Amino acid sequence: MNVNNPTPRRGRPPKVVRDNPDTRAALIRSGLEQLTEHGFSASGIEPILKKVGVPKGSFYHYFASKEMFGQVVLQHYADYFLAKLKTHLLDESNDPLVRIRHFVADAKAGMTRYQFKRGCLVGNLGQEIGMLPESFRPQLITIFAGWQNCLANCLEDAVAQGQIAADADCQLLAENFWVGWEGAVSRAKLVEHGAPLDNFCDLFMAALPRKM
Repeated sequence: MNVNNPTPRRGRPPKVVRDNPDTRAALIRSGLEQLTEHGFSASGIEPILKKVGVPKGSFYHYFASKEMFGQVVLQHYADYFLAKLKTHLLDESNDPLVRIRHFVADAKAGMTRYQFKRGCLVGNLGQEIGMLPESFRPQLITIFAGWQNCLANCLEDAVAQGQIAADADCQLLAENFWVGWEGAVSRAKLVEHGAPLDNFCDLFMAALPRKM
């Protein structure tokens, strides 16, 4: 019995885009580099795709829009930074105020490693807020609140250990720290030197209300 087999089709098989966690992670890493150096508004997706070697169509398989991509990159950075904060600020093997200095030293080392080309992505986007989609505003507010709470917990430990005054408003002090910190990071990036970070830390420490 003869069986009629279909003639094999010539040419390349059709491309099927499949979920690849490695590709998605590579796009996020590339986006993180681009956005920390240039911000969201000035960044196109082409340099990000070129570095990873991903076609534009595949990008939209992983992310519905540039806005969604920016939000994912932002959250990735925020989670990473919060974990770093907790490593230093919640380290009970060190005095609370020493923990803060350890965080500052680590941040300065990170900026130095990248020749001060990269700043704080959260701070950068906060400065761009007027040009960003409105969806970024609540996300940034939530991120800053998380960082603020982490530092406030460290300062509350300092109160408990008698390093600062018992009536210190730790939430307000933590809020002021992040307001000043973002300015110090911006200045360090401008002058390509870590001195603004050290100067800010010294001033913050000197201004803390001390136990009478």
